[in-house]
Amino acid sequence: MEKYEVVEENVGYGRFAMVKLMRHRETKHLVAVKFIPRDHMINEKVAREIINHRSLRHPNIVQFIEVALTPTHLAIVMEYAAGGELFYEVLNVGTMTEDRARYFFQQLIAGVSYCHDMEICHRDLKLENTLLDGSPANRLKICDFGYSKSYLLHSRTHSMVGTPAYIAPEILSGKEYDGKLADVWSCGVILYTMLVGTLPFEDKADRQNLRKIVQRVSVVQYEFPDNVLCEDSKNLISRIFVANPAKRITMKEIKSHPWFLKKLPEELREEAHYIYYNEENTKHCLQSIEEIMNIVNEAKTTPVASSPNL
Repeated sequence: MEKYEVVEENVGYGRFAMVKLMRHRETKHLVAVKFIPRDHMINEKVAREIINHRSLRHPNIVQFIEVALTPTHLAIVMEYAAGGELFYEVLNVGTMTEDRARYFFQQLIAGVSYCHDMEICHRDLKLENTLLDGSPANRLKICDFGYSKSYLLHSRTHSMVGTPAYIAPEILSGKEYDGKLADVWSCGVILYTMLVGTLPFEDKADRQNLRKIVQRVSVVQYEFPDNVLCEDSKNLISRIFVANPAKRITMKEIKSHPWFLKKLPEELREEAHYIYYNEENTKHCLQSIEEIMNIVNEAKTTPVASSPNL
């Protein structure tokens, strides 16, 4: 990690990890670096997160750069999104116009659809895991692949993971489910929240009650406020919030829905996306999977220092 210098100590954190803003000493490029304590914190989930993220290269996904080892931490180096979480955009404006919500939703679907085409489901899509790059265009970037699963590399999805307000009803059953269709549900929660300003399944009188949220999700209990949304947006949301995943709108159907297609930017059209699926696009990472796994496995060993040396 000698080639990076710290710019800001803590720009994000999770249950076990912290994220620092750092700068490459030579190129001066800013990066976000996620530090995970070594030893027992490093497990199959961490390896899966890194390998899945490494395989994705798309303008609406935070770019994975490399993984490195410090005496005390495993460091995941990623693209820095200067605009912060979409969550704060919603928090600041309350409700978005349909045009602005559509603009972000179109990018969200482009990124998630690409993940699915690469046979990866995210499983924790939420406003906090969608970042903005801070550019004049304010491009959306999907981040945090900690719960992701590859249909090519991993077992079928059955774990009850994700954030209660965003998870699909089938996840609550504890049985095997289609992670891609569960992602579609989470995208619907993000869309509803951007348009309405509140989460669809929370009890407005008891917002922090997770048990009530889960109950409402399981029976798909939500409502549209009066005179806020157009019929097309309500139609799209109602086709996403369907308890039976087999009857839920698919990603392909979302991309052909009239509300989604309105004012769709040229760069998000299907014909513009072929470049992200060619072989050259997947050769971007300098580190091989074998090299990454060697670093991850080494990170499982006991740290050699008692105090952080990041």
